[in-house]
Amino acid sequence: MSDIDLLSKLGGWVNDVRGRLTPNQLMSEITWFRVGGPVQLLFQPADEEDLAFFLKNLDEEIKVTVIGMGSNLLIRDGGLDGVVIKLSARGFGAIDILPNHRLRVGAANPDVRVAKAAADAGIDGLTFYRGIPGGIGGALYMNAGCYGFETRDRMVELRGVKRNGEVITLSNDDMGYKYRKSNAPQGVIFTSVIYQGFAGDSAEINERMKQITDKREGSQPIKSRTGGSTFKNPEGHSSWKLIDEAGCRGLKIGNAQISELHCNFLLNLGDARAYDIELLGETVRNRVRKKSGIELQWEIRRMGNFVQDKQVCQFLDGDVFTGKV
Repeated sequence: MSDIDLLSKLGGWVNDVRGRLTPNQLMSEITWFRVGGPVQLLFQPADEEDLAFFLKNLDEEIKVTVIGMGSNLLIRDGGLDGVVIKLSARGFGAIDILPNHRLRVGAANPDVRVAKAAADAGIDGLTFYRGIPGGIGGALYMNAGCYGFETRDRMVELRGVKRNGEVITLSNDDMGYKYRKSNAPQGVIFTSVIYQGFAGDSAEINERMKQITDKREGSQPIKSRTGGSTFKNPEGHSSWKLIDEAGCRGLKIGNAQISELHCNFLLNLGDARAYDIELLGETVRNRVRKKSGIELQWEIRRMGNFVQDKQVCQFLDGDVFTGKV
């Protein structure tokens, strides 16, 4: 990571920013894995208008990275260049109940909070969010889903801010959703979304969500330092089963481990580095490919700079991956 004091280079306009600006923020204090080096500048905007103002004035040559709650994310030990934008709950955490079983939801909301708000309002169709760790912004970006339902099944339209500060509205079709991905316009930061549900009984919906919670607690290491599901399920296969068949259940590198409870979860047992976690993931991909011929694809987003002499190659034998998934 560059050691340039980015904040001091932005110019006088930054004095009119109402949100929080934090130089050299350690990403290990934000991500669920509790790993990751510093970013040059962390920006937490006060609201959508503040975000638009910041992006409009920010030099287009400065790299911008957006993160949600840090759940499905692996930041490398060398940190990130440029600006990381993280939406605050205060500015982007509203949930409004609309007519006709709809909700308007701020992108900083946790998925589970949205599921609960819908249930309490007698709106069905969003219970699957109870089983997804993370926030709505990330769910919109990656078409998050579980138990047979996905974000695209309920999303009507969303608001976002482009890299040049322009506020736009996108429809479900505009997002081009596919399994665990979208084709959203490059650089758009989602700020809010409207969901369509249907009438339901609050008590019955909450009981179903309790069952989802009980199932997750019994089958997933949800109280550990993890990033959620690590690899996408290949068509016709379950990643956890492929990993188990390749003999990787409980496999460790340093203080990183494949969960013994659920093989598609990587764990930080205490003081693991991002290098250990990513190396373990690529070791698993290598062994699964050798065992089954199937190349697992990361579901966790990996980004940032490697530390010198601590680079990780794809499948342990391919090119060093330096972008983001």
